[in-house]
Amino acid sequence: MYTEPTTFSAEQYFATQLPPPALQHDVESVREFVARQQKEGRAVVLVTSGGTTVPLELNVVRFLDNFSAGTRGATSAEYFLKAGYAVIFMHRQFSLQPFSRHYSHSTNPFLDFLDIDSPESQGATPRISVTPNKREDLLQVLTVYKEVHARGTLHTLTFVTVNDYLWLLRAVSQEMSVLKRRAMFYLAAAVSDFFLPRQKMASYLVSSFASEHKIQSGKGSLHIEMDQVPKILKPLVDEWTPGGFIVSFKLETDQNLLLPKARQAIERYGHQVVIGNELHRRKFEVVFVSKKPLPALPPGIEQTDEAILQAVDPTNSFSEYWLRIDVPEHPAPGFLVKEIEEDIVDELVKRHAEWIANTP
Repeated sequence: MYTEPTTFSAEQYFATQLPPPALQHDVESVREFVARQQKEGRAVVLVTSGGTTVPLELNVVRFLDNFSAGTRGATSAEYFLKAGYAVIFMHRQFSLQPFSRHYSHSTNPFLDFLDIDSPESQGATPRISVTPNKREDLLQVLTVYKEVHARGTLHTLTFVTVNDYLWLLRAVSQEMSVLKRRAMFYLAAAVSDFFLPRQKMASYLVSSFASEHKIQSGKGSLHIEMDQVPKILKPLVDEWTPGGFIVSFKLETDQNLLLPKARQAIERYGHQVVIGNELHRRKFEVVFVSKKPLPALPPGIEQTDEAILQAVDPTNSFSEYWLRIDVPEHPAPGFLVKEIEEDIVDELVKRHAEWIANTP
């Protein structure tokens, strides 16, 4: 059965799609966390991280996914904590997390850091210790991890589906609105562009089987008409958290599209910064795109006249700042490779402070 694609506004989306079961619990925990950080005078950053799934069935067996492991979000969260921010880390379940990311199951397995010592006496239980050449690295990470948890400056939330993500983003943004200019939003999650609404999923027939149940194989080709995820970045700015410092990301595979798409996003959503990155260069090169502040106008020139002048050369209204790091093509064993997220966060912390200071 073919159904026409639907265009959802943010308001229509939240009126028709069910919230995740744990939403109210998550909201209460965020409210408490934000109140504590506000009392202690800390700025708070929401870091979103990892990819979202798109379920194809009500009783989910199959879904669409993307490749994001959450590396940028988890890494950036550590540097925000180091810079003195409190962090709400909203991440895809089982994606990388701050601190534990150093011991990924695939690239740096934690069990490789452990030794089994011989028992002190016959029949005694063997002791577990840290491999000597791994102790210094583990001690550094563990020390910072313990300090962060002692200060209570890291709060984690999880999502799986794009629906989970949208409901959480709105709820957390609304709770952070009390922070006003001291709230930053670092939207690094890879959010799906399309989804299958519940209404369509419940009535959709795929090869004669309703999508309430597992889609059956061997029934011919699979055709699913999906709808576009609503544009929620605009209401984030205008309604959910007016006054927040909002940073979003634009990933492209075509370098020539990077700046035009980032400028377009700035114009459309009104964010303070869009960070553009090309897929294969994202680990060592990004570009910060923002709007130039309008200069003071001479007497007799109205703001509309300035807009006309910029319309002649619209690119003149944008500021681009390229950030690059040197990464050796074949680093020697033990070589500590610099993480570009350290410089990204340093630049954003500086810009956030200037933005707060210059805002009436």
